[in-house]
Amino acid sequence: MDADHGGEAMGSRKRETPTSSGVPHLDLLQFLPYRLNSLADRLSQALSQMYAERYQLTIAQWRVLAWLSHLDELSAKQIAQATRMDKVRISRAVQALEERGLIRRTPSPSDQRVQHLRLTEAGQALLADLIPDALQWEADVVAALSQGECHQLISVIGKLERQLDRLEQGSGPWSQDRSGDPMETPGSPELDQDR
Repeated sequence: MDADHGGEAMGSRKRETPTSSGVPHLDLLQFLPYRLNSLADRLSQALSQMYAERYQLTIAQWRVLAWLSHLDELSAKQIAQATRMDKVRISRAVQALEERGLIRRTPSPSDQRVQHLRLTEAGQALLADLIPDALQWEADVVAALSQGECHQLISVIGKLERQLDRLEQGSGPWSQDRSGDPMETPGSPELDQDR
């Protein structure tokens, strides 16, 4: 199926006619944001159970480790932005991982408020065990799809992400005002200690 032209395009669907009460009918099973959010929640919960049982990690801790494995060195602010998780949750994850000896943090030479995070040898060893488990879990989930369907799904997700970026950056009702983002406040420390 062509990702752009398969059947009736989602964006061209007609609006549902109002019900007898005058309120438009919303079929949640056909409402894409609901279906994607529900699926993401189920995937995240199932995967987090594996992280917790086998490696004693929370979702936030796993995401910190995964991003440090991906890019070697990052600040807590950069990880919070990449994962779209709040700064306090990332701060707690960083503190717990540091206490377990899985990451280390050092002040930036150019800005003492910025903490650079890196994996330790113990962190790298844990990921050497965890990543194959995560990939096998993913393989089990997508086993219902053909290779072509899997590639197409990744492509469609990318298109939706880019479209959402365009909507958020526009001036319409879907745009987001990021001026009040606390992570963008000048002079705020990159990694606050949990209280």
